[in-house]
Amino acid sequence: MKNRIFSGAPSEDFAGYAKAVIDGDRVYVSGTLGQDEDGAIPEDVGAQTRNALASIASALAKADMTLANAVQVRVFITDGAYLRDVAVVLGETFRDIRPTNTLLICQIPTPGAKVEIELTASRA
Repeated sequence: MKNRIFSGAPSEDFAGYAKAVIDGDRVYVSGTLGQDEDGAIPEDVGAQTRNALASIASALAKADMTLANAVQVRVFITDGAYLRDVAVVLGETFRDIRPTNTLLICQIPTPGAKVEIELTASRA
């Protein structure tokens, strides 16, 4: 049985998706941008990365999981120059967890967004 987790973002209803889907022992978290709590996107890519991870952690908490349950992380950045700053934050967060990781340089269709993170977690 699949359960859905919603963050309340207007885009979830508009675009027809959930923040996360619980499917058995796995949780799939949608791509997450790094907005501040007020919805503003900070200029600093490190801050965006931390915010995205905090938002993902909040979704995982609703499934009784934490970032320690991460098994796969997908990171999308808009410029290769952001790689080091993003990698430092990822390293701080996942150094002892060691999920798989994919990083792509691409466009993100939200003005000011430099990073988007998608994550899969597992209870196993």
